[in-house]
Amino acid sequence: MRGLERAITAWKLRTRTLELGRRTLVCGVVNITPDSFSDGGRFLHPDAAITHGISLLDEGADLLDLGAESTRPGSRAGGVEGGNQAPAVSAEEEQARLLPVLKEILAARPDAIISVDTYRAATARSAVAAGAEIVNDVSGFFWDPGMAGACAEARCGVVLMHTRGRPEEWKAQPSLAPDEVLATVRTGLQASLARAAQAGIPPERIVLDPGYGFGKKFDENFALLANQAELLSLGRPLLAGVSRKSFLGRALSPLFKEKDAPVEARETASLAAMVAAILHGASVVRVHAVRPAVEAARVADALMQQAGYSKS
Repeated sequence: MRGLERAITAWKLRTRTLELGRRTLVCGVVNITPDSFSDGGRFLHPDAAITHGISLLDEGADLLDLGAESTRPGSRAGGVEGGNQAPAVSAEEEQARLLPVLKEILAARPDAIISVDTYRAATARSAVAAGAEIVNDVSGFFWDPGMAGACAEARCGVVLMHTRGRPEEWKAQPSLAPDEVLATVRTGLQASLARAAQAGIPPERIVLDPGYGFGKKFDENFALLANQAELLSLGRPLLAGVSRKSFLGRALSPLFKEKDAPVEARETASLAAMVAAILHGASVVRVHAVRPAVEAARVADALMQQAGYSKS
């Protein structure tokens, strides 16, 4: 059980520093897309996205993660513009969706901490210039060769996620044995950390995300979750995003006549997986439903404090 310790760590952002590890920080998701797997375009209109983001802050979100391109399975995210596998959403369209929402949320809540979910250097630069504190790159600096340099110049916080291939390739990925999953993720995150170091990004600006669902097949995610704490040996805090993921829907299939539970029926499972992620070392959790996540995280944190899982 002592292997589940998470250290008290400073995460340096663009203009401020967050303390990680003493309590779990809850990051609320705002999908400004027409095709998100979780909310199906409910917040594509800027007014709806702004209202939703402010509501999540009122529910207790410590930070918001704004994304304007879906990375759902099968999407063309990660393609090279002008190439044979051009993404479905251009950088210009991504920024047209993202920046007005970002600016208006900060106008209403100047102290809000905003992360932008993008793999593009151009979008990262524009978002940081508009006030974003964090860049959350689902590719871990692998899809846009300019992203590491852009984040180094911006001196912002960074989330580096492990992704096994691009979304349109996930179904064709060979399966991993349970004992291969952690090694695969560790190797990928080490490569992302190396790219960050080469660009001059100091470690204290980085949080790592194991990338649940991103190129991992159903049970592979549970193998990763069960061993997640071992990734703390990489020396950086962990962010876990398990909310509403398809592996949870598959786990619930016996309750739905052997069909995967639909997205709207995954909230309780999402909380259960989130608490497991906290108990296995996550300092930040990325969620869609903030208020219940805040409450569940408080209980998990209280348990960890009594058990001595957090250390200075």
